[in-house]
Amino acid sequence: MATYIIGDLQGCLLELDLLLAEVEFSPSRDQLWLTGDLVARGPDSLGCLRRILGLGNAATTVLGNHDLHLLAVASGIGRPKAADRIQPVLDAADGPDLLYWLRHQPLLAEHHQHGFVMTHAGIPPGWDLAQARAAARAAEAGLASPDYREHLRQMYGNQPSRWQPELTSAEQLRYTINAFTRMRLCHPDGGLDFDFKGALASAPPHLKPWFELRTEAQDPPLIFGHWAALEGRCDTAGVHALDTGCVWGGSLTLLCWESGERLATACPAYAG
Repeated sequence: MATYIIGDLQGCLLELDLLLAEVEFSPSRDQLWLTGDLVARGPDSLGCLRRILGLGNAATTVLGNHDLHLLAVASGIGRPKAADRIQPVLDAADGPDLLYWLRHQPLLAEHHQHGFVMTHAGIPPGWDLAQARAAARAAEAGLASPDYREHLRQMYGNQPSRWQPELTSAEQLRYTINAFTRMRLCHPDGGLDFDFKGALASAPPHLKPWFELRTEAQDPPLIFGHWAALEGRCDTAGVHALDTGCVWGGSLTLLCWESGERLATACPAYAG
């Protein structure tokens, strides 16, 4: 049995299938973990959702910001982005089933045998695993509840940028979703910045990547995607970046947890 972890798909089904074929993935034997953003700017978001759902218990994914936006658009709350290719999901006969499944996926997943934790964007400074887990479960419960549309409506916005105990329930939800699905750089006090999306070499000097503001003792091994400009490189011990920009003409990367080996397949530039 092998545990394979793959970065952001963004609708790149062909590249996913190529990687799984290369490692001879078998859902009866192996496990597949994905860092979220199954959908958006690649050519086959519908196919990606169908493929991962079809793997059943052999696949584990977390929610990414594009996944959540798809849910909001489908609920009549968010507006479709011109660059996204999600209409086939909305038009599909099995679309409601796919969206129901997606809405019930976690923001934070833990592999209890290997001990690693996975979120789409990371875990913010100041949160230990217990607090991150509690915040994730609270937000997930709202998204899975009958009034999930109200929770999706509340998630939009950049404030609050820091966690405070006195935040309202709506503010706690917004901060939690932003931290787990949109975070890249932080201010020295741990406040989240949402303006910068580029490579670290060009980052404003007063901002630091979230993983540099955490202490090694706070975390088990931590896996994330989301930040394509990192190109899968992260020098912080125990932190593994897996978004290598497949949809932007980079590659789709697979990490075999047991061996530490990385495989990648090159991708055309699907997104403009």
